[in-house]
Amino acid sequence: MQKFNHLSPEQRYQIEILIKQGVTQTGIARALGVHKSTICRELRRNTGLRGRNAGEYVARVAQNRTDERHKLKPKNIRFKAELKEQARVWLKEEKLSPELIAAKWELDGNPGVSHETIYQWIWKAKKSKHWSLTRDRELYKCLRHGKRKRKRGNYRDSRGIIKERVPIEQRPAVVALRERIGDIEVDLMMGKNHQSALLVLVDRATLITTMEKLSGKNADAIEQKLAKRIERIGPSFFKSITFDNDMAFANHHLIRDKYNIPTYFTRPYTSQDKGTVENRIGLIRAFLPKKTDLNEISTEQIQAIEAKINNRPVRKFNYLSPIQKLKQKLGVALIS
Repeated sequence: MQKFNHLSPEQRYQIEILIKQGVTQTGIARALGVHKSTICRELRRNTGLRGRNAGEYVARVAQNRTDERHKLKPKNIRFKAELKEQARVWLKEEKLSPELIAAKWELDGNPGVSHETIYQWIWKAKKSKHWSLTRDRELYKCLRHGKRKRKRGNYRDSRGIIKERVPIEQRPAVVALRERIGDIEVDLMMGKNHQSALLVLVDRATLITTMEKLSGKNADAIEQKLAKRIERIGPSFFKSITFDNDMAFANHHLIRDKYNIPTYFTRPYTSQDKGTVENRIGLIRAFLPKKTDLNEISTEQIQAIEAKINNRPVRKFNYLSPIQKLKQKLGVALIS
């Protein structure tokens, strides 16, 4: 005989109808496919004792009483202080999203909670004035919002013309597949008052991200930093480099000719042409918000942020990190 943990609203309406037809409790249990004790318990709990429905079983009233009992029933709270403290650390220091926190608990085999529960906790703390939630009132600021203002107007002519620029339309189709390692997107993340910057390189296939500290947007300095990074990683790693149309990348052809690496440029003001590096810069902003004076950020701090980003789980990689994805593509055994 089939068993049910709880009677559904539909089953309660069936019970009401069958009672009016004079069917016995045993007959009702047989009709619903439940044990007769389930029907006995249901009638005992939810038959009216007083008022207009005294002595009657009314399905609507029975369902309302059941819902009320469930609300008042003590809950097994899984999101306790220890989990909340771990979530705080990951939100504030690692800049993990609630989704990644929930996934990390699951991958580690820990009995955590869902990302929805974490979001509810964060937003409840933001709106609440209760003393127990005051310490978490600012946690919402750790969430990435990622809204960008669209660029308007036409000021292309003021940027100048980039010598030997090859448009992205001529980039090989294999780059769009994101399968091979070494197709790199490059962009600048500007600091306070545009007086400092980070040169950000991202591999399209693995999301491996590297950063170089700059004192400004000088094309010669950027060429030297890029060359230094290429030599450090190894020129053979690089299959292509995609830039935007900033004059800061005007010396791209020197990199191309020196290391035999094809270079391409996005369509003007089309951020999706370099969406990978845009996304990673959005993540870097969680650690280094806009208006941060990057001149005051040490190389060690930048390297620490780089390590956190490259060891951060990525949903589209089934929560492997960029480092793990790189090892997977290189055929290196992953160590859990």
